[in-house]
Amino acid sequence: MKILFVHQNFPGQFPHLAPALAARGHQVLALTAETNTRPAPVRVIKYRKPDPVTLSSPLGRMYAECAERGARAALAAGQLRDRHGYVPDLIFGHSGWGETLFLKEVWPKAKLLIYAELMYQTTGLDTDFDPEFRREGLGARISTTARAAHLVQAMVQADAALAPTAFQAATFPAELRGKIRVIHDGINTEVVRPNPEAVLHIPGTTRSFRPGDEVISFVSRSLEPYRGYHSFLRALPAVLQARPQAQAVIVGDEGQSYGAPPKDGISWKARFLDEVRDRIDLERVHFLGRVPYATYLALLQVSRVHAYFTYPFVLSWSCLEALAAGAMVVASDTEPVREVITDGRNGRLVDFFDIAGWSAALISALANPEAAAPLREAARAGVIARYDLATVCLPQLIDFVENAR
Repeated sequence: MKILFVHQNFPGQFPHLAPALAARGHQVLALTAETNTRPAPVRVIKYRKPDPVTLSSPLGRMYAECAERGARAALAAGQLRDRHGYVPDLIFGHSGWGETLFLKEVWPKAKLLIYAELMYQTTGLDTDFDPEFRREGLGARISTTARAAHLVQAMVQADAALAPTAFQAATFPAELRGKIRVIHDGINTEVVRPNPEAVLHIPGTTRSFRPGDEVISFVSRSLEPYRGYHSFLRALPAVLQARPQAQAVIVGDEGQSYGAPPKDGISWKARFLDEVRDRIDLERVHFLGRVPYATYLALLQVSRVHAYFTYPFVLSWSCLEALAAGAMVVASDTEPVREVITDGRNGRLVDFFDIAGWSAALISALANPEAAAPLREAARAGVIARYDLATVCLPQLIDFVENAR
């Protein structure tokens, strides 16, 4: 088949699937944004950056921005068709930014598959979860509902859809859920695995950590409330006081990836660090920012306990990769996490907002590494059984695409 992937940050969720399909003899091409500089495993075509959207009402801004991006993608697709005669048999695109919205107008006979990552909802998900930051009232619910318009349109247009977890699939309306197949992107457990020889060097210092050291790890794309940065920092003073040898290593950007920025203009990182600054030894808290993958992997491998938080939202790859690396994971007792971690079997679950409970769980994991050994073994075994890239997920992903013809 001629297969076209569409993703503004390609390869995005498709770094393994796209080249695997090409290796099976399919003609694979990708359409991505001109601003995307990520290395691609297949040939890419780029569409022009959308113009900024100016609207008097904020309610339509999300749809307008997604429609503009979708229009740019469709115009580039039209040029592919008209100038080069390119007609794909199948299109597989991420629906989150609107890129698939008008592709059926260019290629009406092509099968359209979408990556259905999450549907916005006014209750039960991220928007009303955290009492410290949630927006109350009818206006907030109207705003959230308006943000879902392009996602509904994309699902209606799609011939089939894919979601990486059952929790994420269940966020979509029941009327559309029958289109969704649940297959995770896959974890390369041959790469992400325990390594007794791992070494994590702290940049700018002579300090390094190895397996067996009292390292607490925390990883997030951005240091923000959605991934529990505030709860983690609030739990940290008691942990460092109880465990004098413990070291906390924190990975993540200073900005935000989800939700709104702080109203006072400083970063979430600075705001919550200032809250606990006088109760922690900053010589024992290491902020690494965004790091190369090898550094991130070494952190998981040397960690004695890995803290993972999330709102009821998209499950991070880092949660599954920490489990695959054989880490002792203490995680928030939220629905997406309960899909992969059972308390006391392959990790520990603690209420997202229970700061004392978090401190106690982290202290216990640091103090009793031998007791965590069965949980670490079960954590890795569970990822291999359910989420291994080569043996579980990639064959299912290939089948999802090839049988959609």
